[in-house]
Amino acid sequence: MKHPEQAYLSQGLDYYKATMAQVEFEKHPDAEVTFALKNRSAENLSEHVAPEQLKERLDQLRDGWTPEEIAYLASLQNQDGTAQFSEDYLDFLLDNELPPVDIALNERGDLDVRATGQWPLVTFWETVVMSEINEIYFKNKLAAEGKTLDDLYAEGDRRLDEKISVLQDRPDIKFSDFGTRRRFSYDWHKHVIERIATELPDNFVGTSNIYMAHEIGLKPIGTFAHELPMVYAALEDAVSNTPLAGHNKVLQDWQETYRGDLSTALTDTFTSEFFFTDFTPEQANEWKSLRHDSGDPFEFGDRVIDFYESHEIDPTTKTIVFSDGLDIDTIVQLADYFKGKINVVYGWGTTLTNDLGVKANNFVMKAVEVNGHGTVKLSDAEGKHTGNGEDVERYIREAEAAVKLGAVAYQACRQEQAFAV
Repeated sequence: MKHPEQAYLSQGLDYYKATMAQVEFEKHPDAEVTFALKNRSAENLSEHVAPEQLKERLDQLRDGWTPEEIAYLASLQNQDGTAQFSEDYLDFLLDNELPPVDIALNERGDLDVRATGQWPLVTFWETVVMSEINEIYFKNKLAAEGKTLDDLYAEGDRRLDEKISVLQDRPDIKFSDFGTRRRFSYDWHKHVIERIATELPDNFVGTSNIYMAHEIGLKPIGTFAHELPMVYAALEDAVSNTPLAGHNKVLQDWQETYRGDLSTALTDTFTSEFFFTDFTPEQANEWKSLRHDSGDPFEFGDRVIDFYESHEIDPTTKTIVFSDGLDIDTIVQLADYFKGKINVVYGWGTTLTNDLGVKANNFVMKAVEVNGHGTVKLSDAEGKHTGNGEDVERYIREAEAAVKLGAVAYQACRQEQAFAV
């Protein structure tokens, strides 16, 4: 593969972007989706990232996927030996450039980044924009503060040494790298991955970064993110259906596309209580794992175990993927708490790839509109709902009504398209 300095798209891409985009291409290729940046911190990103700097970097990536990248995706297989990605989908990626990205300053003087386009193309800007912003931000921040990379890397390696030391004594703890979006830089990310691949072979199961998976010879890790059910719900809303009907359609379309592979379901797009109301016994048997991404992880794990046991499913045949703001202490505590109760793996992000003694940024790039209709996300963490206020309240009412009705009754109503609030 090319050196990353040659503007390789996949160096800033998480694998779930490629897996989601195939479903988007097959099921909703003409949906027009808008992604927008949201900075959750009080400090402006623009303090160290000028719009013209970011535009210059992103313009180098607009040509999209290269033949080398597509060849790598084409080499990936499902468990049954069939190709994970279809020829039609890969040809589509190769033949199309990415839509333009609009970059400006908002009313508070911070970065305003938006991209609108065909869903299975515009989706790739999410993790690329985030990783590129961090690349520029930390380089300029160090220069402004007169700090050197050598000093920072020494501290980063010291902290990484501590993590590795803990995990070398815990071969039972399995984790993958989820750190592309919020990493310090590409070079540091690669350094971390190379070290843990070498020093923690019993713990490290793969990386979400497509470029590094290929370059280093690791397993690419990823399924789907909040984007998929958020957009599906908005598409249902646009045709006057109950929006949360889109949630189970995601699960059905995913299974149809991947035939039992990549069967990790994200649980908190419209609250986990709604997920467990919507998730059928058949799906509980078919899907191999559930991913936690907000709310108390210990309470969530207990809830998952109770759910499986209520459906006479042995929890030790299933897996929880914890991926919400993990650090080494939390990982060890979760491993100890759930040992022997259910299988556990970890998607480890910021504190793995951006822990060098400099405060990490806290921003997201989310799908905010589809075909002119706003999207909504209802988190298990208070204060992290996203979307128009009235839409959020409407989704909350629908989710609460479904939970109150109960799983059996709600699922019957949903199948008959008879559920209404």
